[in-house]
Amino acid sequence: MTTAHATHATPPPRTARRTVPRRLPLAAALAGGTVLLVAGPAAAHVSVQPGTAEKGGYTTVAFKVPNEKDNASTVKLEVTLDPKHPLPSVSTQPVPGWDVKVDKAKLDKPIKTADGMVNEAVTKITWSGGKIEPGSFQQFPVSMGPLPKDADQIVFKALQTYSDNDVVRWIDASTPGGEEPEHPAPALKLTAPAADKGGGDAKNDRSDTNATASSKSAAGGSDTTARVLGIVGIVVGVLGVAFAVLTGRRRSRT
Repeated sequence: MTTAHATHATPPPRTARRTVPRRLPLAAALAGGTVLLVAGPAAAHVSVQPGTAEKGGYTTVAFKVPNEKDNASTVKLEVTLDPKHPLPSVSTQPVPGWDVKVDKAKLDKPIKTADGMVNEAVTKITWSGGKIEPGSFQQFPVSMGPLPKDADQIVFKALQTYSDNDVVRWIDASTPGGEEPEHPAPALKLTAPAADKGGGDAKNDRSDTNATASSKSAAGGSDTTARVLGIVGIVVGVLGVAFAVLTGRRRSRT
């Protein structure tokens, strides 16, 4: 009886062990999909390209606007310039299919430029009338300057309006070394002028110039010495020939 019970014992259910491995890939896939959905929109935002420019100079940048929706188009872009760092000269490049409006305001403190005093500056630029379809992007070029010398960046606040009346506000400030905010404001990083960066190179150039001049002087001195020695050699040779001739004549007479 004992043997019969051991032979017909019910084995442990296998479904429980098979269910766990099948659920793990599904959970991993869902987690990966969630990461992609979260990371996707964060990577696509209104930005300034190129993202760097020299302090005190003029530059041309483009506000790059991607369309993040699948069921609506971008129909308007509003860019507000940094009031703390007004720019004396701002001009826009025509974008086919889009209308542009430039707003200006008087400055509390006039800015002195090479062309004279500037009493007003551009505060806002608005593009409208066009469409950025889903899966597409558009660039809006702007020439500006002179850029401030006392700042490390210029921050622009941008509002992106969709055809379904949804407005995305790209106005959040980014913290250096911190996490990127959900809607970061476009920023133009300002770097030192090339002349300042190349100060060491300029010194090296001057050293090379001095070394070259010294080499030329040394070469000139060597050439002069060689010429003098050559002339002395010729004179000695002539004297030697003359001495030999005179000696020969004396011997013939004797």
